[in-house]
Amino acid sequence: MADGTGVWLYAVTDDRLAEKDLGELTGVAGEVVRAVRSGGLTAVVGSVPLEVFGEEALKRHLEDLTWLEATARAHDAVVSAVAQRGPAIPLRLATVYLDDARVRDLLDERQADFESALTLVTGRTEWGVKAYGDRQALADAVAEAQIAGSAKGSGTAYLLRRRAQLAAQESVERDAAARADEIHSRLLRKAAAGRRQAATDPALSGRRDWMVLNGTYLVDDDRADEFATAVEELGREYPGIRLELTGPWPPYSFAGVERETT
Repeated sequence: MADGTGVWLYAVTDDRLAEKDLGELTGVAGEVVRAVRSGGLTAVVGSVPLEVFGEEALKRHLEDLTWLEATARAHDAVVSAVAQRGPAIPLRLATVYLDDARVRDLLDERQADFESALTLVTGRTEWGVKAYGDRQALADAVAEAQIAGSAKGSGTAYLLRRRAQLAAQESVERDAAARADEIHSRLLRKAAAGRRQAATDPALSGRRDWMVLNGTYLVDDDRADEFATAVEELGREYPGIRLELTGPWPPYSFAGVERETT
C-alpha cells in the first residue's frame, strides 16, 4: 500500500460473517480487524505497518522470542474469536500481503482449497495430545511384560527379570516409539483427521520432558467427550507413558494453506 501499510491475514471463513461480528476486535498491531470478501469467502485481516511487519522486518522480529510470543498470542486471539462464530481456516502467523486486491486474488485462486478446508472443519475442533515417556518406568513395564508368568521368588526368575530389565533399558527408545504409534493409531479412529507433528522445541515450551508423541486431531464437536475419554483410557493402558490433552483449538493443523508473505 502507498501509505506504508500491508495486510495481515488472520483467517478465512465463508460469507456468513458480518462486519459487525468482528466488533472492536484488534490484531497484532493493535489495529481494528476487518473483512475482505470475494467469491463467497471472507478473509479477516488487519492493516499493519510494513516497517514492523514487512518481509525484512519480520525476519528480524521472528528471531525475538518475546516479540514472537506476544504477536502469536494476538494473532491467535483473533483467529479464536472468528472460529467461535463459525467454521474458519486459520492462516499461518506472518501471512502478509501488500493490499486488499492481492488478498482477493488469493481468495479467488485458492477458492476450491478454502471451500474444501471449510467443509472439513465445519462442526469440528482441533485437539492436541502429547505423550511423554518416563524412561525408567517404561523400561520396568516392558521388562515385567516380558517375564510375566515366570515363577516368582526363584533364582531363575530373578535372572530372567534382570536380563529383561537390561534389555528393556537398551530398547526403551524403540519401545516408546512403538507405543506412540499405537496411541496415535487408536486416536485416529476417534477423529475425523489427525496428524503427527514434530516434538515441541524445549526452548519454546520451557519443558524438558521426553516427548514421544505430538499429535493433533480434528474431532467432531459432538464426540469431544468421547475423544477425551479415549485419551484418559489410553493413559492408563500404557505404563511409562503420560498423556496430556490440550484444546479446544482453532484448526491450525488442518488449514491446508501454508504461510505466504508477498
